[in-house]
Amino acid sequence: LYSAPTVFLHGILCIYVRRYNLFVVFAIQISWNDIIWLNLLRYIYCAHVELSMENILKTYSCKVPEPTLRRLPWYLSVCRLLKARGETYVSSTRLSKETSIVASQIAKDLSCVNIVGRTRVGYEIDNLLAVLESFLGFTTSHKAFLFGAGRLGAALLNDTGLKQFGLEVVAAFDNNPKVVGHSISGIPVYHISEIGAKMRRHNVKIGILTVPIDNAQEVADKMVVWGIKAIWNFTPLRIRVPQDIVVQNTSLYAHLSLMFNRLDGCAE
Repeated sequence: LYSAPTVFLHGILCIYVRRYNLFVVFAIQISWNDIIWLNLLRYIYCAHVELSMENILKTYSCKVPEPTLRRLPWYLSVCRLLKARGETYVSSTRLSKETSIVASQIAKDLSCVNIVGRTRVGYEIDNLLAVLESFLGFTTSHKAFLFGAGRLGAALLNDTGLKQFGLEVVAAFDNNPKVVGHSISGIPVYHISEIGAKMRRHNVKIGILTVPIDNAQEVADKMVVWGIKAIWNFTPLRIRVPQDIVVQNTSLYAHLSLMFNRLDGCAE
Protein backbone atom coordinates (compact mmCIF):
# COMPACT_ATOMS: atom_id res chain seq x y z
CA LEU A 1 0.00 0.00 0.00
CA TYR A 2 1.20 3.49 -0.75
CA SER A 3 0.74 6.61 1.31
CA ALA A 4 -1.81 9.08 -0.02
CA PRO A 5 -3.15 12.38 1.26
CA THR A 6 -6.01 11.80 3.65
CA VAL A 7 -9.22 13.49 2.58
CA PHE A 8 -12.07 13.39 5.08
CA LEU A 9 -15.75 13.32 4.17
CA HIS A 10 -18.56 14.21 6.51
CA GLY A 11 -21.82 12.35 6.40
CA ILE A 12 -24.51 10.49 8.25
CA LEU A 13 -24.53 6.75 8.99
CA CYS A 14 -27.96 5.15 9.52
CA ILE A 15 -28.18 1.69 11.12
CA TYR A 16 -31.47 -0.17 11.35
CA VAL A 17 -31.81 -2.22 14.56
CA ARG A 18 -34.37 -4.93 13.70
CA ARG A 19 -34.80 -6.12 17.27
CA TYR A 20 -36.13 -2.75 18.40
CA ASN A 21 -37.53 -1.63 15.01
CA LEU A 22 -35.70 1.69 14.97
CA PHE A 23 -32.95 3.57 13.17
CA VAL A 24 -29.82 4.81 14.91
CA VAL A 25 -28.21 7.85 13.26
CA PHE A 26 -24.52 8.73 13.61
CA ALA A 27 -22.61 11.75 12.36
CA ILE A 28 -19.38 10.39 10.91
CA GLN A 29 -16.08 11.54 9.47
CA ILE A 30 -14.53 9.09 7.03
CA SER A 31 -11.53 9.07 4.70
CA TRP A 32 -11.16 7.62 1.20
CA ASN A 33 -8.91 4.89 2.59
CA ASP A 34 -11.64 3.93 5.04
CA ILE A 35 -14.13 3.73 2.17
CA ILE A 36 -11.83 1.33 0.30
CA TRP A 37 -11.51 -0.91 3.35
CA LEU A 38 -15.25 -0.77 4.08
CA ASN A 39 -16.04 -1.85 0.52
CA LEU A 40 -13.56 -4.72 0.81
CA LEU A 41 -15.18 -5.86 4.06
CA ARG A 42 -18.62 -5.56 2.44
CA TYR A 43 -17.57 -7.87 -0.43
CA ILE A 44 -16.09 -10.38 2.03
CA TYR A 45 -19.29 -10.32 4.10
CA CYS A 46 -21.56 -10.75 1.07
CA ALA A 47 -19.47 -13.68 -0.19
CA HIS A 48 -19.65 -15.29 3.26
CA VAL A 49 -23.43 -14.86 3.45
CA GLU A 50 -23.87 -16.27 -0.07
CA LEU A 51 -21.74 -19.33 0.68
CA SER A 52 -23.46 -19.89 4.01
CA MET A 53 -26.90 -19.73 2.41
CA GLU A 54 -25.78 -22.15 -0.32
CA ASN A 55 -24.63 -24.63 2.32
CA ILE A 56 -27.90 -24.25 4.21
CA LEU A 57 -29.95 -24.93 1.09
CA LYS A 58 -27.85 -27.98 0.21
CA THR A 59 -28.20 -29.33 3.74
CA TYR A 60 -31.96 -28.74 3.79
CA SER A 61 -32.60 -30.23 0.36
CA CYS A 62 -30.63 -33.46 0.58
CA LYS A 63 -30.22 -34.33 4.26
CA VAL A 64 -33.20 -36.41 5.26
CA PRO A 65 -31.74 -38.81 7.87
CA GLU A 66 -30.88 -42.23 6.45
CA PRO A 67 -32.86 -44.10 9.16
CA THR A 68 -35.92 -42.08 8.09
CA LEU A 69 -35.33 -43.01 4.44
CA ARG A 70 -35.22 -46.67 5.47
CA ARG A 71 -38.53 -46.43 7.33
CA LEU A 72 -40.54 -44.47 4.73
CA PRO A 73 -41.01 -47.50 2.40
CA TRP A 74 -42.53 -49.43 5.32
CA TYR A 75 -45.19 -46.74 5.77
CA LEU A 76 -45.78 -46.80 2.03
CA SER A 77 -46.32 -50.57 2.00
CA VAL A 78 -48.80 -50.39 4.89
CA CYS A 79 -50.72 -47.60 3.15
CA ARG A 80 -50.93 -49.64 -0.04
CA LEU A 81 -52.39 -52.57 1.91
CA LEU A 82 -54.91 -50.32 3.68
CA LYS A 83 -55.96 -48.68 0.43
CA ALA A 84 -56.53 -52.12 -1.12
CA ARG A 85 -58.89 -52.83 1.80
CA GLY A 86 -60.88 -49.69 1.03
CA GLU A 87 -59.62 -47.50 3.88
CA THR A 88 -59.14 -43.77 3.28
CA TYR A 89 -57.38 -42.53 6.43
CA VAL A 90 -54.65 -43.90 8.67
CA SER A 91 -53.38 -42.61 11.99
CA SER A 92 -49.81 -42.67 13.25
CA THR A 93 -51.08 -45.05 15.97
CA ARG A 94 -52.31 -47.47 13.29
CA LEU A 95 -49.01 -47.19 11.40
CA SER A 96 -47.21 -47.81 14.68
CA LYS A 97 -49.22 -50.98 15.27
CA GLU A 98 -48.48 -52.28 11.75
CA THR A 99 -44.76 -51.43 11.73
CA SER A 100 -43.79 -51.66 15.44
CA ILE A 101 -42.35 -48.12 15.24
CA VAL A 102 -43.23 -45.55 17.90
CA ALA A 103 -46.04 -43.22 16.75
CA SER A 104 -44.08 -40.07 17.61
CA GLN A 105 -41.20 -41.29 15.43
CA ILE A 106 -43.60 -41.93 12.55
CA ALA A 107 -44.98 -38.39 12.82
CA LYS A 108 -41.43 -37.01 12.86
CA ASP A 109 -40.45 -39.09 9.82
CA LEU A 110 -43.47 -37.95 7.83
CA SER A 111 -42.83 -34.32 8.74
CA CYS A 112 -39.47 -34.64 6.95
CA VAL A 113 -41.40 -34.95 3.69
CA ASN A 114 -43.93 -32.24 4.63
CA ILE A 115 -46.80 -34.59 5.49
CA VAL A 116 -48.99 -33.41 8.35
CA GLY A 117 -51.97 -35.36 9.63
CA ARG A 118 -55.35 -34.07 10.82
CA THR A 119 -56.21 -34.16 14.50
CA ARG A 120 -58.33 -37.22 15.44
CA VAL A 121 -58.44 -38.25 11.79
CA GLY A 122 -54.86 -39.00 10.78
CA TYR A 123 -53.39 -38.97 7.31
CA GLU A 124 -55.31 -39.19 4.06
CA ILE A 125 -54.03 -42.39 2.48
CA ASP A 126 -54.20 -41.19 -1.14
CA ASN A 127 -52.18 -38.08 -0.28
CA LEU A 128 -49.74 -40.11 1.80
CA LEU A 129 -49.20 -42.55 -1.07
CA ALA A 130 -48.69 -39.77 -3.62
CA VAL A 131 -46.16 -37.88 -1.50
CA LEU A 132 -44.18 -40.93 -0.40
CA GLU A 133 -44.03 -42.48 -3.88
CA SER A 134 -42.88 -39.18 -5.38
CA PHE A 135 -40.32 -38.45 -2.64
CA LEU A 136 -38.85 -41.96 -2.75
CA GLY A 137 -38.56 -41.84 -6.54
CA PHE A 138 -41.03 -44.65 -7.17
CA THR A 139 -43.17 -42.62 -9.59
CA THR A 140 -40.29 -42.25 -12.07
CA SER A 141 -39.00 -45.22 -14.05
CA HIS A 142 -35.26 -45.75 -13.53
CA LYS A 143 -33.59 -48.07 -16.04
CA ALA A 144 -30.92 -50.44 -14.78
CA PHE A 145 -28.48 -53.11 -15.95
CA LEU A 146 -27.85 -56.26 -13.97
CA PHE A 147 -24.35 -57.72 -13.87
CA GLY A 148 -24.22 -61.42 -13.04
CA ALA A 149 -27.19 -63.51 -14.20
CA GLY A 150 -26.57 -66.42 -11.85
CA ARG A 151 -29.10 -67.68 -9.31
CA LEU A 152 -29.33 -64.44 -7.33
CA GLY A 153 -29.31 -62.30 -10.46
CA ALA A 154 -31.96 -64.48 -12.07
CA ALA A 155 -34.12 -64.21 -8.95
CA LEU A 156 -34.02 -60.40 -9.23
CA LEU A 157 -34.82 -60.56 -12.93
CA ASN A 158 -37.86 -62.67 -12.07
CA ASP A 159 -39.00 -60.18 -9.44
CA THR A 160 -41.74 -58.20 -11.18
CA GLY A 161 -42.23 -56.12 -8.04
CA LEU A 162 -39.19 -53.98 -8.82
CA LYS A 163 -41.14 -52.16 -11.52
CA GLN A 164 -43.75 -51.15 -8.97
CA PHE A 165 -40.99 -49.30 -7.12
CA GLY A 166 -39.63 -47.51 -10.17
CA LEU A 167 -36.78 -49.83 -11.17
CA GLU A 168 -36.82 -51.36 -14.65
CA VAL A 169 -34.04 -53.81 -15.48
CA VAL A 170 -33.66 -53.56 -19.26
CA ALA A 171 -30.74 -55.97 -19.74
CA ALA A 172 -28.44 -58.37 -17.91
CA PHE A 173 -24.79 -59.23 -18.56
CA ASP A 174 -22.75 -62.34 -17.90
CA ASN A 175 -19.88 -64.36 -19.37
CA ASN A 176 -21.47 -67.77 -18.85
CA PRO A 177 -22.36 -69.28 -22.27
CA LYS A 178 -25.23 -71.18 -20.64
CA VAL A 179 -27.15 -67.94 -19.99
CA VAL A 180 -25.75 -65.52 -22.59
CA GLY A 181 -28.11 -65.17 -25.53
CA HIS A 182 -31.16 -66.21 -23.53
CA SER A 183 -33.85 -64.22 -21.72
CA ILE A 184 -35.04 -64.35 -18.12
CA SER A 185 -38.60 -63.12 -17.64
CA GLY A 186 -38.32 -61.37 -20.99
CA ILE A 187 -35.08 -59.57 -20.07
CA PRO A 188 -32.21 -60.37 -22.48
CA VAL A 189 -28.87 -61.58 -21.17
CA TYR A 190 -25.86 -60.32 -23.15
CA HIS A 191 -22.17 -61.09 -22.99
CA ILE A 192 -20.28 -58.62 -20.85
CA SER A 193 -18.31 -57.49 -23.91
CA GLU A 194 -21.48 -55.96 -25.37
CA ILE A 195 -21.93 -53.46 -22.56
CA GLY A 196 -20.56 -50.47 -24.51
CA ALA A 197 -23.13 -50.69 -27.29
CA LYS A 198 -25.98 -51.27 -24.85
CA MET A 199 -24.94 -48.29 -22.72
CA ARG A 200 -25.10 -46.02 -25.77
CA ARG A 201 -28.55 -47.38 -26.61
CA HIS A 202 -30.20 -47.21 -23.19
CA ASN A 203 -28.16 -44.50 -21.36
CA VAL A 204 -28.46 -46.43 -18.10
CA LYS A 205 -27.06 -44.93 -14.86
CA ILE A 206 -27.89 -47.72 -12.38
CA GLY A 207 -26.15 -51.08 -12.15
CA ILE A 208 -27.12 -54.07 -10.02
CA LEU A 209 -24.09 -56.12 -8.97
CA THR A 210 -24.75 -59.84 -8.35
CA VAL A 211 -21.49 -61.44 -9.54
CA PRO A 212 -19.40 -63.85 -7.41
CA ILE A 213 -17.32 -62.09 -4.75
CA ASP A 214 -14.06 -62.89 -6.57
CA ASN A 215 -15.14 -60.75 -9.51
CA ALA A 216 -17.02 -58.04 -7.63
CA GLN A 217 -14.32 -55.34 -7.52
CA GLU A 218 -13.21 -55.93 -11.11
CA VAL A 219 -16.76 -55.67 -12.45
CA ALA A 220 -17.48 -52.64 -10.24
CA ASP A 221 -14.42 -50.87 -11.68
CA LYS A 222 -15.65 -51.57 -15.21
CA MET A 223 -19.15 -50.37 -14.34
CA VAL A 224 -17.72 -47.00 -13.34
CA VAL A 225 -15.68 -46.78 -16.55
CA TRP A 226 -18.79 -47.63 -18.60
CA GLY A 227 -20.68 -44.73 -17.04
CA ILE A 228 -22.71 -46.33 -14.24
CA LYS A 229 -23.37 -43.71 -11.53
CA ALA A 230 -25.16 -45.81 -8.90
CA ILE A 231 -24.44 -49.42 -7.89
CA TRP A 232 -26.85 -51.66 -5.98
CA ASN A 233 -24.34 -54.10 -4.55
CA PHE A 234 -25.63 -57.55 -3.52
CA THR A 235 -22.17 -59.04 -3.04
CA PRO A 236 -20.59 -59.46 0.44
CA LEU A 237 -17.64 -57.30 -0.69
CA ARG A 238 -17.46 -53.62 0.23
CA ILE A 239 -16.49 -52.39 -3.22
CA ARG A 240 -14.23 -49.35 -3.65
CA VAL A 241 -15.50 -46.66 -6.02
CA PRO A 242 -14.88 -42.93 -6.62
CA GLN A 243 -16.65 -40.53 -4.27
CA ASP A 244 -19.14 -39.39 -6.89
CA ILE A 245 -20.52 -42.93 -7.33
CA VAL A 246 -23.54 -43.89 -5.22
CA VAL A 247 -23.33 -47.37 -3.66
CA GLN A 248 -26.12 -49.16 -1.82
CA ASN A 249 -24.88 -52.34 -0.15
CA THR A 250 -27.48 -55.06 0.38
CA SER A 251 -25.60 -58.09 1.64
CA LEU A 252 -27.90 -61.03 2.35
CA TYR A 253 -25.13 -62.68 4.33
CA ALA A 254 -24.68 -59.67 6.61
CA HIS A 255 -28.39 -59.67 7.43
CA LEU A 256 -28.22 -63.43 7.95
CA SER A 257 -25.46 -63.01 10.54
CA LEU A 258 -27.55 -60.38 12.35
CA MET A 259 -30.47 -62.79 12.48
CA PHE A 260 -28.27 -65.61 13.82
CA ASN A 261 -26.81 -63.37 16.55
CA ARG A 262 -30.22 -62.11 17.62
CA LEU A 263 -31.56 -65.66 17.64
CA ASP A 264 -28.63 -66.85 19.81
CA GLY A 265 -29.19 -63.87 22.14
CA CYS A 266 -32.85 -64.77 22.59
CA ALA A 267 -31.95 -68.41 23.33
CA GLU A 268 -29.63 -67.50 26.18
